[in-house]
Amino acid sequence: MRRRHTVPAQLAAGAACGALLLAGCSASDDGGGGGEFDPDEEITLEISWWGDDDRAALFDEVIGNFMAEYPNITVEQTPVGSPDDLFNRLATDFGGGGTTAPDVFALGGAKPQEYGEVGALLDMGTVADIVEVDKYPEVSTTNAIVDGTLYGLPTGGNATAAFVNVDILEQAGIEGPDASWTWDDFIEIANTVGSAGLTNDQGQPIYGVDLRVQDIIGTYAGQETELGLYDWEGNLAVDADDIAGWYEKELELLDGGGLPDPTIVTANWALPPDQQLYTLGQAAITFGYSNLAGAYSGAGETLVLPPPSDTGSSGVALLPSAFWSINAQTEHPEAAAMLVSWFLNEPSSAELILDTRGVPFNPEMAEIVTPLLEGPSKDAAEYVELTLDSGTVAPPQPAGGANMNKYSQDAESEVLFDRMTPQEAAEDWVAKLSADLED
Repeated sequence: MRRRHTVPAQLAAGAACGALLLAGCSASDDGGGGGEFDPDEEITLEISWWGDDDRAALFDEVIGNFMAEYPNITVEQTPVGSPDDLFNRLATDFGGGGTTAPDVFALGGAKPQEYGEVGALLDMGTVADIVEVDKYPEVSTTNAIVDGTLYGLPTGGNATAAFVNVDILEQAGIEGPDASWTWDDFIEIANTVGSAGLTNDQGQPIYGVDLRVQDIIGTYAGQETELGLYDWEGNLAVDADDIAGWYEKELELLDGGGLPDPTIVTANWALPPDQQLYTLGQAAITFGYSNLAGAYSGAGETLVLPPPSDTGSSGVALLPSAFWSINAQTEHPEAAAMLVSWFLNEPSSAELILDTRGVPFNPEMAEIVTPLLEGPSKDAAEYVELTLDSGTVAPPQPAGGANMNKYSQDAESEVLFDRMTPQEAAEDWVAKLSADLED
């Protein structure tokens, strides 16, 4: 069901739709059935994204302003809770040709390349003036370019960070770490907190670390190898020994009390930020994108630090948090582009969204947003700026890397439930991902 307000749609895409079935996709030369924007034409657009209720309420306000500016355009909103909810729906919609897919939607990871490669997305070059493509630095668009064609624009820049709850460390009698900390330091802190028997204000247990493997494994790989998970040709740049090293650390955390029971770890893989253990004051440390600093600070005083490292390299690269893309089959490509631009390039939208989708890459919007940030959000923006200044750019996740998160979670489950050794799980991870990249 489509809604004009912020109640998440209940989507029927099942697990069988997880694979991308795009045989029916095709894009017309003009990027859809519509012509130039007619301010007198009654137009309906659908937009979809993932996130919690706070994001839905925020985007509802942004969209309300858009419809006030363009009263002939009605925007129907179909927000969902997690990226997989949206990606499963899109797999079904585009498997049927794309006509039922939203006009505008968020994409992340390898999805812009995956969908762009098969013609499911509008070439942003056809609406370049509307979406102001020239405002975006090349580093921000790499993940959405296929064979020189741009298929999305980034919502903002993020960098993977470690978040440390200073209040919890004080409860455990531990001094907070600094940017020079190592993985041994991290494990010692997490295990000390997790073994201390602490509880939050609601009487719930406090753990050492709230861990989602997909939020840190790429950064860890960037510490262990020159490029990270992939090279610039789309090949795997890590080997099984590199990946096994990460899962060995997870076992140290599990054995030392820093990690929750594996049933909790695996159940928490897809939780939105407002439901995560760290946000609820139940973990001393977590990893995630820098734009979560504001949300995480609600649990207590929070340090925003580079992840621990044993190699002298942070492994951190600036990444777009998500992309806005347009359905190649939209009947109204110019109106859809106007909606994308309203989110990315409209000053009133920038003042509302701030850094919740990353620090804007459009420098004009960044100049609006940065002075408005305070506390942890300001710290996160400064952290992103340092990452940008470092010049470290991660090679984009190739289309064959779409299952990397799943394989990382599968391997984590096998290790934590003692069904595989870290080396066995890592070799399985490498074999599966390598096969996908070769297809």
